[in-house]
Amino acid sequence: MPAVTVENTLLLPRVAEPDPVTAQQRPVRRVTSAPQGFEGEGFPVYRAFAGVPTRELDPFIHMDQMGEVEYAPGEPKGTAWHPHRGFETVTYMIDGRMDHQDSHGGGGTITDGATQWMTAGSGILHIEAPPEDLVVSGGLFHGVQLWVNLPRANKWNAPRYQSIEGPESALLSSPDGGALVRVIAGEVAGHAGPGSTFTPITLVHATVSPGARLVLPWRPDFNALAYVLSGRGTAGAERRPLDAHQMAVFGSGDTLTLEATDHPDSRTPALDVLILGGRPIREPVAHFGPFVMNTKAEVIQAVEDFERGRFGLEPAGRMPHTAPGEELA
Repeated sequence: MPAVTVENTLLLPRVAEPDPVTAQQRPVRRVTSAPQGFEGEGFPVYRAFAGVPTRELDPFIHMDQMGEVEYAPGEPKGTAWHPHRGFETVTYMIDGRMDHQDSHGGGGTITDGATQWMTAGSGILHIEAPPEDLVVSGGLFHGVQLWVNLPRANKWNAPRYQSIEGPESALLSSPDGGALVRVIAGEVAGHAGPGSTFTPITLVHATVSPGARLVLPWRPDFNALAYVLSGRGTAGAERRPLDAHQMAVFGSGDTLTLEATDHPDSRTPALDVLILGGRPIREPVAHFGPFVMNTKAEVIQAVEDFERGRFGLEPAGRMPHTAPGEELA
């Protein structure tokens, strides 16, 4: 897993364990398992939020783990051109490469620990596809796409695009060096990640070595979710078992705990986990395909605006991977 790493975690700033007397450990409210599905032109995904009540996800809407899959030559797939309105898409690439292009001039290649953060806002068209040379050669592909809701006041903001390279993430370690913590957005123990968000959130990718434990301070006004990308371990002080493609939903408190098993499988010895949380928006949500609004009337307006070409134009010289797309993806 070539997401950003270091040779010696003990040289990184440490996340001091919270005071066990005053800290309020977040209990594990539930553990869910992600079913497999397919997205875009047929690339495999795990639906990470399946089975989690909407109120416990707020401000998040949707999350897919893309892959992990080893493509043969000619197999890599992406998406066709499609619209979005009313939220932000966050694509984090762990292995492999993905090209992005949108109708407002944003774009580039996302690879090995990099993140593209696209604010759809009032409306945008975009495409995500593997580079042509990767389609020809095949190769490993693994990433995550997260949808972050926007408050009513920001749903009509102008679209924007952020390219966050892997080395820009704040890198931290647990006190004993047994866990590497990559802060992509938000803040952990006073260390801020580079992602700029309208909705206050924290997004972390942690790698916990076999038998090691990670205890993180967590804002009490944020919810807290931990999704296992690979490996196995436990969640919470009660040590609820947690396996690959499972999500732990934490209750209230200001501290969360994750631990990697000391009897890992041979393929993925460490526990790789995406930890995320945000301040709930607590507004009505009307969600239809690529549109996340507050009312059904706003969703209907989004569909009509898309059909009338008000989301911008597909740029000249668009990616050759797919023809223009008219479907709602």
